[in-house]
Amino acid sequence: MTIASPGRARVNLMKYLLPLCVFAAAIGAWEIAVRLKGIPPYILPAPSLIAKTLVADWPLLRASLVTTLETTLGGLALALVGGVGLAVLLSLSRIVEYSLYPFAVVLQVTPVIAIAPLLLIYMPQDVAVLACAWLVAFFPVLSNTMLGLQSVDRNLMELFRLYGAPTSRTPLARFRARLKALWYLRRPAALPAFLAGLRIAGGLSLIGAVVAEMAAGSAGAGSGLAYRIIESQYRLNIPRLFAALVLLALTGIGLYLLLAALSHLLLRRWHESALAGGE
Repeated sequence: MTIASPGRARVNLMKYLLPLCVFAAAIGAWEIAVRLKGIPPYILPAPSLIAKTLVADWPLLRASLVTTLETTLGGLALALVGGVGLAVLLSLSRIVEYSLYPFAVVLQVTPVIAIAPLLLIYMPQDVAVLACAWLVAFFPVLSNTMLGLQSVDRNLMELFRLYGAPTSRTPLARFRARLKALWYLRRPAALPAFLAGLRIAGGLSLIGAVVAEMAAGSAGAGSGLAYRIIESQYRLNIPRLFAALVLLALTGIGLYLLLAALSHLLLRRWHESALAGGE
């Protein structure tokens, strides 16, 4: 059993305490500046007014938050299934990799804000918004999973072939050997890179959902938080605009922390990135 030293406990305390102190100081300075200078709420609302607006408009903002969160998680789930599935397929066949991977790169480098209006023309609004969230989250999962699958130590691969070499050289036997190496060797080696890509994809999925909702504009009536931001801007309801921004920021932070906790849970017993500082 490992007992944390006083120095390590102090470092861990500072790790969480210092950002909270800086954040509280920034909020306090914001509140004081608004009150002393008499800045009107339609220009810059005070944090206290934003908090009151968040409570007063919570039923409306909650419905929009649920819509945005559903789109974000749906896009992330599709990116997870599609990215991992395609990465496995590409790692098993060079021909498939050379044929399909360039198209994935094209999807990544094309700005989603340019694609969103086209998707809204050819698809129902809900499907188009979900597609935008999927598009921006797909490539990080695909590229990081492929990187992990292809980064297995060459010596381990040779040792694996030595002990598990098929007696037959038929295509079926070679394919079975590849599947065996994929499951027992490549899969554990790819897990850290895959989880890193998943953390990136979580934030990008939220960005894709927000961009698509903004592209929908007035057609997105009753939709997510991005529509509430645009609506508040048109009506000069700046406190509600800031309240929606706070919810978006909290959603992104919560999603990142959730995925980071999942990564730590899966890697904490064996991978250096999770073991560092844990002894």
